[in-house]
Amino acid sequence: MNRMRELIDKLNEASRAYYAEDREIMSNYEYDALYDELVRLEAETGITMSDSPTVNVGYESVDELPKERHESPMLSLGKTKDRDELKSWLSDKEGLLSWKLDGLTIVLTYEGGKLNKAVTRGNGEIGEVITANARVFKNIPHQIAFDGRLILRGEAVIKYSDFEKINSEIEDVDSKYKNPRNLCSGSVRQLNNEITAKRNVYFFAFALVQAEGREFALREEQYVFLKQLGFDVVDYVKVNSSNILTEIEGYAHRITDYDVPSDGLVLIYDDIAYGRSLGRTAKFPRDAIAFKWQDEIKETVLRDIEWSPSRTGLINPVAIFDPVELEGTTVSRASVHNISIVRSLKLGIGDHITVYKANMIIPQIAENLTCSDSLIIPDACPCCGGKTEVRSIAEAESLYCTNGECPAKKLKSFALFVSRDAMNIDGS
Repeated sequence: MNRMRELIDKLNEASRAYYAEDREIMSNYEYDALYDELVRLEAETGITMSDSPTVNVGYESVDELPKERHESPMLSLGKTKDRDELKSWLSDKEGLLSWKLDGLTIVLTYEGGKLNKAVTRGNGEIGEVITANARVFKNIPHQIAFDGRLILRGEAVIKYSDFEKINSEIEDVDSKYKNPRNLCSGSVRQLNNEITAKRNVYFFAFALVQAEGREFALREEQYVFLKQLGFDVVDYVKVNSSNILTEIEGYAHRITDYDVPSDGLVLIYDDIAYGRSLGRTAKFPRDAIAFKWQDEIKETVLRDIEWSPSRTGLINPVAIFDPVELEGTTVSRASVHNISIVRSLKLGIGDHITVYKANMIIPQIAENLTCSDSLIIPDACPCCGGKTEVRSIAEAESLYCTNGECPAKKLKSFALFVSRDAMNIDGS
């Protein structure tokens, strides 16, 4: 019970940071490992606490935007990393296999052919109203050829190509965005939709909730209907027991070049009536399941930690390790983010570590096999030699240079001043 409580507190804190505050305090790999451990303990003890993340969905949204209760709860999906388990789940039925997009889930409501309302997922029951922002998404139709009430769900995302372009125009490392999901979340929830419009947010529909006066027997019929109305629908393929493993492998090959952020796949029964007949649990619908990629993990040796000072004085730790092949590319560096993560990994030069690519894209340290905990946190800035200090901000400890005259601060502040998002000075 003590371990379960510890796991619940850690997981809830990580979810709160991720969904409500747009920051990450642990890797996806670590979260999944802790979550799976909690599931095993709950099965072993037969006890599930009321605040367990296995029965609760998300956290309350922030207060800057109006809130509204969803007409029907937006549940999470059960998940697996086992391809054969996905095949077994489908059994002799037909299903639709699609990308599990990594953005912000949005519910759109159309009345009389016009977009009437857009609400974020929020905590699954109450979301934020972001209608004005949704109207400037790159690919949402303002008017459709359907006069009845239409409700659909989809994912708002910022493509990798747009994310990289936005980041390339930001000179200061502190000001760069960490990943497309965080940038999308902040863009969708702006109070000024002019900012949203500049961020190139896209919407991909993945579920039709209601189409007044229309009935459908198959999910694919709903997707075709939404496409006819002008919506972009998440890429999908129809599968059965004979081709599902081949199609999963096809997605695995495509993920490395896919421009839309994705953290897995979703499998849903094509037969709507059959899916509904299965009902739901407290947290999961039984007509769909999520598949998360089995991370390719390689062992290597940590050779150095590069300490990189920035405009604000924050000194970012970057792990340098022996090159390894991951998901088709050679990697030798991974951000360690902050001192809290450095300490939790108990790093030391020469340690044997395992590394992987989060969502098959971003290099991360998974585990430290040696745990020497011998890494010395520098007490002097690598740029100016000034004194450093560890500061606790937003429940995470980070290293800072205290020298106000540090050349790195001055140079990067000047770079920010002349950058496109500031004075936009062009020329040499």
